[in-house]
Amino acid sequence: MAAAKRMIPTLNRILVEKITAPSKTTAGILLPESSTKLNSGKVIAVGPGSRTNDGTVIPVSLKEGDTVLLPEYGGQELKLQDKTYHLFREDDVLGTLHD
Repeated sequence: MAAAKRMIPTLNRILVEKITAPSKTTAGILLPESSTKLNSGKVIAVGPGSRTNDGTVIPVSLKEGDTVLLPEYGGQELKLQDKTYHLFREDDVLGTLHD
């Protein structure tokens, strides 16, 4: 996590750690791979925002710790130390998930 905190995305990009679904239930039943695929993640870091033509910064609407819904494809995979993260543009995020 310390390596991810040192990575600061530029412009309107966000660094996301994908949430992995459990591969078996608490009773020990193995789940098929198709049912364990989640397209959600936790926001680890956000960039300052994009700039308009006159130089005004439009801040990113997401914040660290948000749980977001991600597209099936896209984003840039990034390995920091032993963990895999994904870098997305704010525009690519489909929505936020609330408890």
